[in-house]
Amino acid sequence: MAEPQPPKLKEGATGEIEDEVQQDTAAKSAEDRKAAAAMASLDARDDAAGGSASVDQEAVSKAMKNLGGGGGGSAAAAAKAQEANKKVKVDAADVALLVDELDMTKPKVTALLKANDGDAVKAMQAYIAV
Repeated sequence: MAEPQPPKLKEGATGEIEDEVQQDTAAKSAEDRKAAAAMASLDARDDAAGGSASVDQEAVSKAMKNLGGGGGGSAAAAAKAQEANKKVKVDAADVALLVDELDMTKPKVTALLKANDGDAVKAMQAYIAV
């Protein structure tokens, strides 16, 4: 025996699949209809743009400044780069000690020691403080 089918079901292909899906998923409440209309307008804007690179440069720069924590992001990045380039001699015994005590990998311990001028005690205090 066959299972009962919904009354709206028609045999065979009726045309576009998008039309069939839209009919089945028609919004029931006013909120759903508003949300569907908003989504359709977004899709229409995307289709009209056609993938062109007409991006509002002012909005993009403002968003990037907000992400970077303000306008002084480039100065802070330059200071970090200069600090990272500072050469610090790290003792292998200190690396081994911190690897054992802090359960960290050697590269992370080495970076921690370099950030604390190669001082194991300062490095441990900095690790615990964070």
